[in-house]
This record gives sequence, structure tokens and C-alpha cells, in this order.
Amino acid sequence: MRLSVVIVNYNVKYFLKQCLSSVFGSQRVLADGEPLELEVWVVDNDSVDGSVEMVRANFPEVHITENHENVGFARANNQALTQATGQCLLLLNPDTVVEGDTFVKCADFMRQHADCGGLCVKMIDGNGQYLKESKRGFPSPETSFYKITGLTRLFPRSRRLAAYYMGHLPEGEVNEIEIMPGAFLMFRREVYEKIGGLDESYFMYGEDIDFSWRIRLAGWKNFYFPETHIIHYKGESTKKGSMNYVFTFYNAMSIFVKKYFTGRNARLFNALLQSAIWMRATLSWIKRIVGKLAVPALDFLAAYGGFVLLKLMWATFRAENVNYYPAEYTTVVIPLYILILLSASWLSGGYDKPVRPARIVRGMGVGLVLLLAFYSLLDEGQRYSRMLLLLGSLWTLTSTMLIRLLLSTLDVKGYALRARKRGKTLIVGRNGEAERVRSLYASLGIPEGNLLLQDVNDAHRLQEIIRIEHVEEVVFCGADIELQRIISLMAGLKTTGVDYKIAPAEGDYIIGSNSILSKDDLFADELLTISTDTCRRTKRIFDLTTALLLLLLSPVLFWFQRRKGLYFKHCLSVLTGKSSWVGYTGHKGVFSPSDLAPGASAEFQNRLMIRYMRRYKTATDAAILLRNWNRI
Repeated sequence: MRLSVVIVNYNVKYFLKQCLSSVFGSQRVLADGEPLELEVWVVDNDSVDGSVEMVRANFPEVHITENHENVGFARANNQALTQATGQCLLLLNPDTVVEGDTFVKCADFMRQHADCGGLCVKMIDGNGQYLKESKRGFPSPETSFYKITGLTRLFPRSRRLAAYYMGHLPEGEVNEIEIMPGAFLMFRREVYEKIGGLDESYFMYGEDIDFSWRIRLAGWKNFYFPETHIIHYKGESTKKGSMNYVFTFYNAMSIFVKKYFTGRNARLFNALLQSAIWMRATLSWIKRIVGKLAVPALDFLAAYGGFVLLKLMWATFRAENVNYYPAEYTTVVIPLYILILLSASWLSGGYDKPVRPARIVRGMGVGLVLLLAFYSLLDEGQRYSRMLLLLGSLWTLTSTMLIRLLLSTLDVKGYALRARKRGKTLIVGRNGEAERVRSLYASLGIPEGNLLLQDVNDAHRLQEIIRIEHVEEVVFCGADIELQRIISLMAGLKTTGVDYKIAPAEGDYIIGSNSILSKDDLFADELLTISTDTCRRTKRIFDLTTALLLLLLSPVLFWFQRRKGLYFKHCLSVLTGKSSWVGYTGHKGVFSPSDLAPGASAEFQNRLMIRYMRRYKTATDAAILLRNWNRI
């Protein structure tokens, strides 16, 4: 029997590598002794993080399709499905890890149940917690209403109110379900031949719902099969907080409604979805704006109040007249002073998290110097008071610090003035590999006393060790422990607030966390200066200013370009944030750090890339752009 595994990848190289390792490390013999042949397809949607090169170097047996644009999830899967030859077909996310017996158990179940058209398995997240998306019901207007209004969350076991996740069905029992998740969706070749591939009207989200329902409409059943697990590293908190997620997800649901509902119900349901789209989008926008502007607005108000009070006190002391200064000083000049001080603090990283008082002091100092320089250039009649400027600036710095102290006292995330004491990390493996992983942590400056080693043979004692030692992170050595056992341990440990991570047998990175978008959980990026908020901001400011400058100078520079057709395209791409002048791993760019040494070996260019990311400076971007000024 042959199983065709189809994986669509987009910029998740490290997760893809671990996923493929688990796929090729799986068992290959069915219950009756028949061999299970694997045919693996990877369709890459224009990744820029080296995913394609990694697959070719480490998994030569994989059939890889390299797209030069992101064609979407449905279309990319269909590209491989049209070429796959297996009797069973599997759509698998790259941010998953399968157990060693997952494929043979699923294939055996499908052979024993002729009415099974589609099959999904029990999924757990990176913390070992069950994912309710493992089984879902048909998103009827009523079911969707309960989910949108939050009733599903309030009554997670109700047959009616929690129908969206079929909450009434036990997570540990095999059951017929209606909708399967696209992260792991196995189906028969006969199903594919009868109903076709995924509907390409869906760019992302919704295609699994549509495909699952078409299987049922064609006369087969879909089953939830929890006798095997997979890990699914989900970026749920990141995705759902974005405007793009809101519109993409609900647009997919709108396509589904138009396709499967008719008449008044369709119009009513679609109106409900459209309302939900705008409600969620508006709430997301408000939340984001409030989150970004709340502290700066508080800083401004506190600084403004102090400036006004100082003005009144100084006017009384100097001229015994509270109205000594003109009205425009209060309404225009003071707000301008504060905006310059706070803007300088922002550029210095004063609003980055975690908060660093030194950045605020440095930014305010630069802002004050600029104000004093500007003040000296004004006419005598516009110089209101240098002393007020100095006192007001000092008050702005003081009030800003007091606000940070208050936020720190209230334990607001990102504003702790004292570094939180790092909990202990438990590394589970054998001597050699465990020591290698410990050295990775130690290289980041983590105290030796926070790193505990546990032999893999005593893994049954993890629960007790976590509790006694107050462990907050468990790292499994992939070279020493089978993925199936790791998944079983994660699912079986009854702990909360503990992060589970996996150290692959090769490479200087650790995979963990529920967010596949978080760079913080990849050791390959932990030492990168370019990943800091300050560097990203200065890089973006450089891109914006130079792009505008190049557009302004285009009447002259355009005629010197070797690639005239790309000049305006690249300027606009950088201006809108779609790319940067200098790209790096995982980020598109017009040029690359390797342009500093054209013709150099691939190894040397790779070292240049690492050096660029670890020691990023705006001057490097400027040098690369100047070197290529006629190749824009």
C-alpha cells in the first residue's frame, strides 16, 4: 500500500525539517505485514528562508515543487495531488510532528472501514494540551452564531452550543465527525477521483471545511481517530490578533455560505458573517491602536500637566503674573516640546518591550539637545524661557519613569523594571546530547544552576521533578528519544504553565512554543541583533526615507539604471513594506548582504549573512545600497 503525503510550506524551514524527520522515521509495516510505501511531496510557496535548499540537502527522496509566488494553500495542495500515486492521500501541515505509528494505524483503520472516506487524528499543541480543532461540526448558521457570540466557549461540552467543535464527543474516543482539520487530513484515492481536489476559491482557511463536507455529500464518512497523536505547533494567538486573519478567515466562510446555502438562509447567514467581519476587524483595530498609543498618550498627558504647572509657577515667580506667557505657548509650544522629547525616546527604543530605562534617558537627552539647538536659532521674541524648557524636559523624563514604575508594580506585561527570575530548564536525554543542548543554553548566558539534566531512562519521573524543582521548560533531546515517546510524554504530563521543546539531532536551534511565527523559540535567531524592535524600526525608517529620496531623484537616477523596468517597482515595494532594500533570512530584499562580496563562495556568503543579522547596522544597508545605486 502506498501513502502520498503532501506538505505545503511557507517560510517555516525548521518546523518543516522536524516534520519530515518524523515522517521518514515512521513505521512502514501494516498490521497484516504488508509494507507501507511513502511518497512525500513538498510544495513550497515562494519561501525565502532556505526551505527548498534544506529539503534538497537533507531529504533527497522528497518530490519538491518550488512556486515563485504564494499561490495559496488549496492550489498548492492540488499541484501535488494531481501527481500523487498513493492509494491513501494525506494533507499534512509543516508545523506538525507525527508519531512513529501514526501512518500505519490510520491506514489500517481506513482499510478496516470501507465507509471511511476521510480521517483525522488527535492533535496536541506545543505545551501538550489537547486542541479542540481536532474535530469539528458543520458550521451552520446556528452553530456559527454560538461560536461568534462565545457561547461555545462557555458551554464546551454541550451537544448544541458546542457543536462547532463537537464538544459532546469525548476526545479519547473514535467517532464519526463532520469536519476534519487541514493540518492532518487523510482520505482515499477513490474520494479524490470522485470529488476532485481542494476548492481553489479559498486562498487560506475554509478549504478543509469545504473538502470534508464534499466527502460526506459523496456518501462517505469522516472519522476522528484519537488512537494516535500529532503535535501541531499553532500560531493561534498571533494569527487571530491580526486584521489579515479576520478578513481572510471570514471571507473563506462567506465563500462557503454562498456555495452551500441558498435563499433567505444564505442571505441571513452571509449578513451575519459580514457583521462579524467588521465587528472583529473594528475590535482588532481598536485593540491594536489602544495597545500602541495608551502608554504614549499617558506619557503626553502627564508631561503636559507638569509643563503647564511649571509654567504657572515660573510665571508667578518671575513676573508675579500667571498670564505672563501667551496662550500659544500653552497650546502650541509645550505640546511641540513634548512630542519632540517623546519621539526621540521612541526612536531610541524607549517604547520597546521589555522596558529599558537607559533607552528612555538616552532618547530624552537627544531630544533635549535638539530642542536647545532649535531654541538658539529662534528670534528673541520667540524664546519664551530656556529654564522652563529644561525643567519641563526633566519633568517629562521623571513622569515617564514614574509611569513605568506604576506599570511595573501592576505587573503589566513588558514593563517589568526588574528582570523576572528565570525558571529552571529540564533537559531530557543522554549524556552527550544533553550536554550539547546545555551548551546551547549556556552560550546565551543562562546560569548553570537553572539547567537540570535528566537521563532519558528516568523519564517516568518527569511529573515529580517538574513539581519539586519548579521547572518551567522541558527540552527533549530528539537524538535520544523517539518522537512517538516525546509526544506521549507531552500528552501524558498533567502540568500547566510548562513549555515543551524539542532539540533536533542536528542544528543549533530548538523548536517549541505554540507560535510558529515566534523567532524567540529558535536558537538560530536568539543571538540576532536584527530581530530586536529597535533594529527593525531603524531599518524600516532607513527603507522609507531612501525609497522616498530615490523616487524624488528618479528624473535623474532612472536614466543610469541597468534594470530600468524594476526601478519604480522596487522603490514602491520598499515604500509599502513588501520588501527591504537589503533582505536577510526569512525577509525579502532587493539586494542581499552577499552583494558586498559578489562571486564569493556560498560558505563565505552564508557567513556574511549571519554576520549581517548578528551585527546589524544601518550603515551596512547604506553601503550595500550605494554599491548598487545603478542596479535598483
